Amino acid sequence: MTLNRALIIMGFVALAGFTQISQAQERPNQAFYDELKALMEAENHFVDRYDAEVWMKDMSGRLKRRAPHIPEEERLKILTLVHRYANASGVDPQLVLAIMEVESNFDRYALSVANARGLMQIMPFWKDEIGHPEDSLFDMETNVRYGCYILKLYLDMEKGNLTYALGRYNGSRGRAKYPNKVYAALRNRWAL
Repeated sequence: MTLNRALIIMGFVALAGFTQISQAQERPNQAFYDELKALMEAENHFVDRYDAEVWMKDMSGRLKRRAPHIPEEERLKILTLVHRYANASGVDPQLVLAIMEVESNFDRYALSVANARGLMQIMPFWKDEIGHPEDSLFDMETNVRYGCYILKLYLDMEKGNLTYALGRYNGSRGRAKYPNKVYAALRNRWAL
């Protein structure tokens, strides 16, 4: 199946899942919001389609082993979105997959007690700050796009310190528990 055909088919797939608990993400200052909004409005495309397809085939097998309940079409859509928006924002796609594993266990309908939503557990306040009030955080593309750009700017804010950036992403900056979970998922399942 070609990548384009897979993308068309994936647009029609939906999956209900489990609830995952997550901490609230930290609200940054106005300059952060402005920069993030500008990044999110930029065009996003694959850099090299062949490399993307090779990466997706490898990651699809890994995701199938980790979350066998996800249909193939949805797996391909998740991976396509992760590859596109992680590369566009300048973050490691495998890191994004590790965050998804820890945040939602790949449940696109995950809802935390703090009201974070979707694959990357995005807080609703982000819609008003960097998106549009009508955006659905359960929409996979919206969720992955928000999550990748939020992570990128937290990395910039923390001058590349991934542990602190992950803490900010999770609302637990200064505590090692969440970053260590992400590092373990990355090391055990997603690192190339």
